[in-house]
Amino acid sequence: MSDVIHVVLADDHTMLRKGLQALLKSEPDIEVIGEASDGAEAVRACQRFDPEVIVMDLTMPVMDGLEATRQIRALGLRAKVLVLTMHNEEDYLLRVLEAGGAGYVLKQSADTELVHAIRAVDRGEAFLYPSGVRMLLQRYLQTKEPVEHERLKAALSERETEVLKLTAEGFSNQEIGQRLFISPKTVDTYRQRIMEKLDLHHRSELVRYAINRGLLTPDAVEASPGSTGRPPSPPD
Repeated sequence: MSDVIHVVLADDHTMLRKGLQALLKSEPDIEVIGEASDGAEAVRACQRFDPEVIVMDLTMPVMDGLEATRQIRALGLRAKVLVLTMHNEEDYLLRVLEAGGAGYVLKQSADTELVHAIRAVDRGEAFLYPSGVRMLLQRYLQTKEPVEHERLKAALSERETEVLKLTAEGFSNQEIGQRLFISPKTVDTYRQRIMEKLDLHHRSELVRYAINRGLLTPDAVEASPGSTGRPPSPPD
């Protein structure tokens, strides 16, 4: 995480990019260093400018945002992809996570949520609306897709299990740290260790694992922060 978060904006609508740039200009810790009007340009911009975060539209010419996200991940670029979309449907959320996206913001909420989301993904957190976490949970409860036997056998410590459960419920590093009386950095260390032990790469896989182990229930998700439909505001 850097002192100044360098951002690339990728959207095929020039006026929207300009509006987002104006919105972010007043934030002292965020700097827009590049723009792209299609997915292919977005990938090249990440290679050229090496931003911490790229705000990516899903529907763009030449290459859509999902494919651009996959390529950014495949190239090993450090940019965390924050999808900006008009779609709130479950299928779009799943595709964003499976492509390697760090989270998503609805365009209609960009004026209030985008800054928080950029800071969250720069800290290494996923930015998901609680309604989105519930959609993931419902999908996996319905399909009941089994987790590979090797993953279920993986031994997690009691503290790792606690961090896994709270992460899957949608709590931020700061909130988990406050609950467990550890620092947000320690929470991130635990999470990385969990992902390595379980050979998991995306938040959707983490939620699936938690469900299969009986760590996550619909009641728990309903009680998670911001269950009215908006993510909890990050701490100042």
